[in-house]
Amino acid sequence: MNAFLRFNPEYDLSSQPGVSPLFGVPVSVKDNICIQGKETTCASKILKGHVPPYDATVIERLKSKGATIFGQCNMDEFAFGSSSETSAFGPVRNPWDLDRVPGGSSGGSAAAVSADMTLAALGSDTGGSIRQPAAFCGVVGLKPTYGRVSRFGLIAFGSSFDQIGPITKTVEDAAILMNILAGHDSKDSTSAPMPVPDYTKALRRDVRGLRIGLPEEYFIEGIDPEVEKNVRAAAEILKRLGAEVKSVKLPHTAYSVAVYYIVAVAEASSNLGRFDGVEYGLRIPEKPLREMYFETRDQGFGREAKRRILLGTFVLSSGYYEAYYLKGQKVRTLIRDDFNKAFKEVDVILTPTAPTAAFKIGEKLNDPLAMYLSDIFTIPVNLAGIPAISIPCGFTSSGLPVGLQLMAKPFDEETLFRTAYAFEQETEFYKKNPKLDGEK
Repeated sequence: MNAFLRFNPEYDLSSQPGVSPLFGVPVSVKDNICIQGKETTCASKILKGHVPPYDATVIERLKSKGATIFGQCNMDEFAFGSSSETSAFGPVRNPWDLDRVPGGSSGGSAAAVSADMTLAALGSDTGGSIRQPAAFCGVVGLKPTYGRVSRFGLIAFGSSFDQIGPITKTVEDAAILMNILAGHDSKDSTSAPMPVPDYTKALRRDVRGLRIGLPEEYFIEGIDPEVEKNVRAAAEILKRLGAEVKSVKLPHTAYSVAVYYIVAVAEASSNLGRFDGVEYGLRIPEKPLREMYFETRDQGFGREAKRRILLGTFVLSSGYYEAYYLKGQKVRTLIRDDFNKAFKEVDVILTPTAPTAAFKIGEKLNDPLAMYLSDIFTIPVNLAGIPAISIPCGFTSSGLPVGLQLMAKPFDEETLFRTAYAFEQETEFYKKNPKLDGEK
């Protein structure tokens, strides 16, 4: 499946705290999260040989609770993608069908959890990169509120979008991990100084009185009928359990992909300027300085990374900043306002995670717009900075998993866990596993 890039051979339990909630538990991490003394490359040639001298805060917190960092998972290069095909180390394959993508950019993390290669994994979510692969691989993926989990030690894509979150087999496992990951970090200026509740206390099979909104803008032409059928059936199940289901409006949703590919690529262009062959990573030697910059970046970055750097540089350039970047930020505010208004009427918003189930490897790789539209239902969450979770809600007729997305108000992950857990326990889709090699 090519889910892992590196394994940690130092699986030594003797050095770990003996009485701890994750003692000996193997947790894997996306290859854009820094681990002290371990090569961390963002699945890119340009960071070959890059060995961080420190742990990301989330790694520190996992280690402090006894977890073993089992391996580093493959991903789209620098998290630029929705299929995990842009990795410099080859594509990841979906354990439910090895001819299909696992989603992206945290595809390696989701595939590894789905195939029981690791008990849990960390991903990062900039425009859907935890939730969409979780949906494609039939597992649970949580994108926390922006600022809920420290970004210190995460190699940045879009600094005002990125969040680290858990990918697990069950909602309960996600809640346990969030108890460890969440909380203020003085090393991250965007980290929110807010108390963290015990998320496991929100896990109860009771959604009576909960108000759930279905945005009409998310059930659009182009959505796979089997995906829509499963998601609407999920809404009916929650209604049967006592929740109130009603229609809500998110009128600026249609602009979300366009806004994202202005603002996020601008941030990416700025963040990736530091990778030039001087400080760390790949360097093309024996060249004059200017040519060394050009050659290193040309050979080090893949096609999609170059595309986003060029797009971001263009929208930030003189004469285009106001026309594109500034206008994009204004529309981002309108999208956030849509959610604020909707959450005055409902507690949770329910949508598909993705418009289709997993697509074939190579199917969209040469059609960037089609690939970008894979995240049409997840991107608005990152633009607004709110939390969202994807959980399994059924299967297509060909046996591919379908993901249900739940969104909540900022810092209200508890309501997400409550709703997701009630649905999960009622349906038990999470108990189904892909048939791996050798299984009949």
